[in-house]
Amino acid sequence: MTDTTGTLTVAVLGAGGKMGMRVSNNLVKSDFDALYVENSPAGQERVREAGRELTDSDTAVASADVVVLAVPDVVLGKVSETVVPQMKSGAILLTLDPAAAYANLLFKRDDIEYAVAHPAHPSVFLERRTDEEYADTFGGIAAPQHAIAALESENADAKAKAEAVIRTIYAPVIEVHWVTVYQLAVLEPTLVETIACMIGALLNEALEETVNTVGVPRPAAEAILHGHVQIALTNSLRGSNPFSDACLIAMDYGKESIVRDDWKKIFDPAELDGVLAKMLHLDKPIER
Repeated sequence: MTDTTGTLTVAVLGAGGKMGMRVSNNLVKSDFDALYVENSPAGQERVREAGRELTDSDTAVASADVVVLAVPDVVLGKVSETVVPQMKSGAILLTLDPAAAYANLLFKRDDIEYAVAHPAHPSVFLERRTDEEYADTFGGIAAPQHAIAALESENADAKAKAEAVIRTIYAPVIEVHWVTVYQLAVLEPTLVETIACMIGALLNEALEETVNTVGVPRPAAEAILHGHVQIALTNSLRGSNPFSDACLIAMDYGKESIVRDDWKKIFDPAELDGVLAKMLHLDKPIER
């Protein structure tokens, strides 16, 4: 297997954006030869303020073993049309979200590799041991997290190179879990955005209703909600403690009142195609 330690040139396109800055902050601490590309003046200023030099896109892309597209999903297709033809044969195009790859929006070349990697973010069950870990809610700084990745081919060498970069840009990484592009698209958005993030937003709406409509003092409402979110997750996802019979009755009432009977349709591939088309602002359905 090819040695991937300190041998790769990694180009970050969109290095001055939110994710671009995050992955660059970790790359600069690695042994990789990192090149930073940013088009917007504001982004360029952020890169320079971080003490990093900018490289023009043509030079960076042509010399990179791994090209990281840290740009918004909605422009990934257009950006890839310019970037991919300039990549050297055998290089890896790494995107940070599965939507564009799943929707077949990336410019295709048979002689390069396509990988996707998304951070899992630090687990709600993570045993945080330092102030820095407590402060790192997103991940990529101090709190360990998992990463989920997909490689379109079965090239073991490309997989090893991609994993080395993934472990660096999302560090500290516990484990990189390899799935298919389709499976990664089911995880993000269906499992974690359509469901988990929606439930998080619903909890906040319920909190505001409790405080503003019912009139419960906010500190009291926040205290009981935050504690019960923790126990609800540990009971449901880890089986830590059984719910009481009365709680189970209330849970059934809540599900009947809030959740549609046909909610599991969101796992249908056609539904995934539809929501991703909306997320990517496509004017026509995703073609398979």
